[in-house]
Amino acid sequence: MTPERYQRLLHVLNKRQNNLAVVLENVFDPHNISAVMRSCDAVGIQDVYVLNSKIPRHKKWGAKSSSSAAKWLSIHQFTDVQTCFDELRKRYDKILTTHLSSDAVEIYDIDFTQSLALVFGNEHAGVSEEIRALADGNFIIPQAGIIKSLNISVACAVTIYEAYRQKSRAGHYDRPALPELRFNTLLKEWGVMPGDVKEE
Repeated sequence: MTPERYQRLLHVLNKRQNNLAVVLENVFDPHNISAVMRSCDAVGIQDVYVLNSKIPRHKKWGAKSSSSAAKWLSIHQFTDVQTCFDELRKRYDKILTTHLSSDAVEIYDIDFTQSLALVFGNEHAGVSEEIRALADGNFIIPQAGIIKSLNISVACAVTIYEAYRQKSRAGHYDRPALPELRFNTLLKEWGVMPGDVKEE
C-alpha cells in the first residue's frame, strides 16, 4: 500500500461519525439500498442497519448504485425488529422515523448534532406502525410539489446532507469521532496491516 493510499484511508476514517446511523426497514430494491450506502459514505456515516422483518434477507446490493460503497461501511443486517432496536438503543440516544404525522418535525428543525438513528421505510408503505411505535419521533422533508413523497434514496440523501451541514458547522468533522479501538479495527478491515505502507 502506498503512503498516499494510506493517508487517504486515514483521512476518511477521521471523518467518520460515531453518533449517526441510517436504518432501512424492509426496503425491497437493492439498488435503493446501495444508493443509500453511497450517500452514507459521502457524509461519513459508517453504520447502516438493514432490517428485513417482512421480506427475504438481501444477498447482494446493486453494485452500480453503490460504487462499491458497501465495502467501506459497517452493514448490520437484522430479521427481528426487537433485536434490531435493542442494538440501536445501546448505541444511539434517539431513533427518528420518516413519517407524515401531526407531530412530525421538518428535517431543518432536528438537532443532528445529537446521537441519532434515522429510519427510512420501504418503497410502498413507508415506515411501519410497529417501528413508529418503538421510535422517539417522526420527521418529514418539506415539499412544495403535487407528489408528496420522494424516492427513499433521495429522501435519505436530503436528510443526511442536512445532518452533514449541521455537524460540519458544529466541528464534528474537525476531529476524529470513532473510538480508537474501532478506528483501528476498521483500518484492518479496510486492508491496512502493520508493515503494509511502503515508502516510495
